[in-house]
Amino acid sequence: MIKHQIKSYLENTKKVFSLKFISVLIISFPSAIIADYFNIPLAWFLGPMIVTSIAALSGLKIIMPKIVLSFILIILGLHIGNYIDQNLFNQMLDWIWTSLIMLIYIIICILVVAKYLQKFASYGKKASIFSAAPGALGPLMILAENEKTDLSQVATSHLIRLIIIITVIPFIIVNNTNNNVLLNDDFNYFAQNHLNLISLIIASLFFIFVFDKIRIPAALLSGTLFASGLLQITDTASYKLPDETVNFCLLILGSSVGCRFAEKTIKEIANNSLHSIVATTILVVLGLVAAYVATFFVETNILTLILSYSPGGIYEVAVIAIAFDLDPDFVAFHHIIRLLFILFTVPVFLRLIEKIKK
Repeated sequence: MIKHQIKSYLENTKKVFSLKFISVLIISFPSAIIADYFNIPLAWFLGPMIVTSIAALSGLKIIMPKIVLSFILIILGLHIGNYIDQNLFNQMLDWIWTSLIMLIYIIICILVVAKYLQKFASYGKKASIFSAAPGALGPLMILAENEKTDLSQVATSHLIRLIIIITVIPFIIVNNTNNNVLLNDDFNYFAQNHLNLISLIIASLFFIFVFDKIRIPAALLSGTLFASGLLQITDTASYKLPDETVNFCLLILGSSVGCRFAEKTIKEIANNSLHSIVATTILVVLGLVAAYVATFFVETNILTLILSYSPGGIYEVAVIAIAFDLDPDFVAFHHIIRLLFILFTVPVFLRLIEKIKK
């Protein structure tokens, strides 16, 4: 087991220096700079995402090494960790109702969108449920494979949805808020206690390992958040990362989305695109309704609520929340809750299908 893990780690490390990953960086940085020049919202995310998506569908051999993505997600968790304090835990009591709204939202999403996909897109019952769930692509793909479901339909539906959501959300935020991407240039390297950063990283790696073992969703993010919050609240360690690292997180995450199309064909995307767009529209509308209902229970910016109830992309949405300073702790909490609810509700729907068949 340990030998296998070491071998896997070494293979992932080699990928960092491979031409496939270097190609990603070569096309991503210029695309981010060009998008920024033309004032495209969240340029360092959308530029690389669009370019790498086109490159992948065009047949260019590109990859996003797991070790690079994991490193970025830890940085993302440390950024959000700066927002965690004692007041956050007091606020969580108020988030019980918004969490309940999230559960109801997920159930309605699966019922409505799965029915649409079955009736108009000729999806099988199981494939429609996996495709209708608002997020959790990774765990759902594992479940779908165990259920011998059409993996292509499920993956393509979720990827097209992610592309649409992550492209549209920044434009909505920019047009409805005065918030700009955070780049304050007030980071003082010499004023930081760098031993605290080492402590935070070690604690994060420990809790990521523990959370992964006990199957807590999004272990890379949730483990880092837990470690960061624990050390910060107990005054053990805190560290403010420079805001410029947000851009690098955006670039890697954007490129990562594009790299997911590496094994897809244009024909495959085209066949699923129309129904995926309709399904995404339904999910987004239901998300907006859920966000509106949540305004009666919490005094939170409506844009923050829209991010919290967006159907999918926990890491991508979390970095948007950081970039525009829209309560990243609130957004991350609700997306982790969403993942837990999805992993709970989807198996229930599958068991109901089995009972109906009998």
